[in-house]
Amino acid sequence: MTDAVLADRDADGVLTLTFNRPERRNGWDDDLRTAFDDQIRAAAVDPEVRAVVVTGAGTTFCPGADLSRLGRLAEPGATLPHFPVDHVREFPKPLIAAINGACAGVGLVTALFCHVRFAAEGAKFATSFSRRGLPAEYGIAWTLQRLVGQENALDLLLSGRTFEAAEALRLGMVSRVVPRDDIVTAAQEYARDIAVNCAPHSLAAILRQSREAADTDFATALDRTWELVDEFIGGPDLGEGLTSYVEKRAPRFRPYPG
Repeated sequence: MTDAVLADRDADGVLTLTFNRPERRNGWDDDLRTAFDDQIRAAAVDPEVRAVVVTGAGTTFCPGADLSRLGRLAEPGATLPHFPVDHVREFPKPLIAAINGACAGVGLVTALFCHVRFAAEGAKFATSFSRRGLPAEYGIAWTLQRLVGQENALDLLLSGRTFEAAEALRLGMVSRVVPRDDIVTAAQEYARDIAVNCAPHSLAAILRQSREAADTDFATALDRTWELVDEFIGGPDLGEGLTSYVEKRAPRFRPYPG
């Protein structure tokens, strides 16, 4: 793993991944993509990691592809490898974006793959693809309309316009807007609360339910709910959750499997 993405895990199992190319405004390139993929894959199977925060070094989150990379892709005959994204979209642990600044293009795609998004006051967002002569990439046409609705998604995708954190909050693209100086700390505190107080196996099940429910009807989702309830009822996590609540102590849930 390179230093293109910094990784820091605290004692509670919160892993903070930081895009670390501030001299290039954290522009997305092959090194950044590879480092982020490696870190996400490792975190998914590390039982010591209970939640992940993603942010950017310096004043930006990720404003999209590095311009030098875009220049190469604009050359006649250039191709873009079909990079897999399922390992991010299906990440089995809480993934929280701390959007500290500009977030556009593939940077926005990455933020939307996260389960919860915090944005710094005044942070700027854009889909950008239409303004660069590109289609909507990495499945964002699917993801975005499920977050903000088709009308709003098409507005943002067709225009490629820039909008700020306050509008992202109103649209439901982010759940919180906080002062820029507090953005990473706020996201880490949120992740730490989950890491300390929530059952890893429950979290993984809820994330899986949410993904499946996006593409099914209510009856199918309900049937799946009963299957999972039958699996968890009588299990050790429910007992520990109840006992720790009564005893007013931090729970000792089963860890994520390695």
